[in-house]
Formats: sequence, structure tokens, C-alpha cells
Amino acid sequence: MGNEVWEVGDAYEAYVGRWSRKVAAEFVRWLAVPPGGRWLDAGCGTGALTEAIFGSADPGAVTGVDPSRGFLRQAPARATRVAGDAAALPLGDGRFDAVVSGLALNFVPRPADAIAEFARVARSGAVVASYVWDYAAGMRMMRYFWDAAAAVVPSAADRDEGPRFPICREPVLRAAWAAAGLHDVTARSIEIPTVFRDFDDFWRPFLGGQGAAPAYLATLPGADQAEIRERLRASLPVSPSGAIALTAAAWAVRGHAA
Repeated sequence: MGNEVWEVGDAYEAYVGRWSRKVAAEFVRWLAVPPGGRWLDAGCGTGALTEAIFGSADPGAVTGVDPSRGFLRQAPARATRVAGDAAALPLGDGRFDAVVSGLALNFVPRPADAIAEFARVARSGAVVASYVWDYAAGMRMMRYFWDAAAAVVPSAADRDEGPRFPICREPVLRAAWAAAGLHDVTARSIEIPTVFRDFDDFWRPFLGGQGAAPAYLATLPGADQAEIRERLRASLPVSPSGAIALTAAAWAVRGHAA
């Protein structure tokens, strides 16, 4: 993984974990893997995707791999939890009927290495699939944040996940899957509602230090943080009840191992 801050499960849950669970459920349904299969969740984090697999795919077994031991401690105990790097999986060849990765591929310094590993550990004909946030436009809570941050601190544009993570675009994902020798490659957008009770519910997770935006915010002086907060307060669509209704979109891709 890269140098983003990803370790404390509770802070991650408040920031994006609660939204990841909704995407994970739709992603697993889309894959339609037959029951009883052996699954690998590469970059499993606190287990949002792992839980979705157990909840609707009737797997025979699930292995979760993640470099963060803090996250692994919060992943489902019924999974086999392994500390490791998605780009160098500590697992044998051809072991899994489904190899999946949720919201992790863009944090691997060389995504192509991780996709090659996914293909290596998949048995012939297995599903190999992933989803990543559409940082450029579809993940609106982050889009609002980075636009406000760049208006206050112009250099914040260099930290914006949209341009930083080209793998989080549909044509790039498709091409990467094909380059790894996977076939029958398809991709789709998964969009979910992200409704915040009020501005505090929106803003507080950005103070938790988990992920690129919160980690960047923590480096700024208090005055800059306050100005970003007030720009967000003024720009977000707030209903008469105080709720903020946004959406979050992820790009999903799947293929089959040769």
C-alpha cells in the first residue's frame, strides 16, 4: 500500500466504512459467484466486503489479506485473516474461486502488480473483480472537500485523489484487467446514497485522520481548517431539516482467470 493513513478502524468506519458496506453488498450480488466457493478479499481492511461475502454469497471459506494489523483485528473472525501486501500475496497459485478487492487497488503503488497477483492466485475460470471510488466526480463527499481545500490552499490540488489515482477510471480499469490476461472483462458504476444527519455528521469524520483527505486536513493550521469547514458549510446542499443528501459512486470491474 502507499503512505496514506489507514489503521484505526473506528475512524475509518465513520469516514467511508459505512458507505463502503452499501457498495460491497451490490458488488457481491453483481458477481453472482456460485455458493461454496473459496474467496480471497485482497486489501480487506476492516471487512466491509468480507462481511458482504458472508452475508449473501454463501462461501465455503474467505481469506482476507491486508497490510494493516489494526484493520485485520476488526475484520470478521470467521475469515482467515492474513497480514500481507496485495502486490505480493503470501498465498499459493490457483487457490481461489473468486478474488476480489474493495476500495484498495488505488493505494497499491503499482496496481498492475496487484492485479497480476489476483490472477495468479485465482483458479482457471475464477472471477477476479474489484471496485474503487470514482474520485474524479462520483464520490461527492470527497469532491466537495477537495474543491473547498484547493480554494483555501491551492497546493491541496496536488493531494486530490481524482487526478492522483488514474486506476479509478472505467477505461483504465478495463485495460488493466485485460493486460493481466483476464477475459470477459466488464465494468459498471455502483452508486449509493450517502445521507448525513447534519453538517457535523459530514464534517466530524474528516477530523479522524483516516484516509487522504483527513490526513491532509490534519497537516493544516487551525485557521485553514476552519476556512475549509466554513466553505463546505456554505456549499453543501442542506435540506430544511439540516440533512445533507449526497451520492457516492464506485467503478467496479470483473473478469475471469484464464
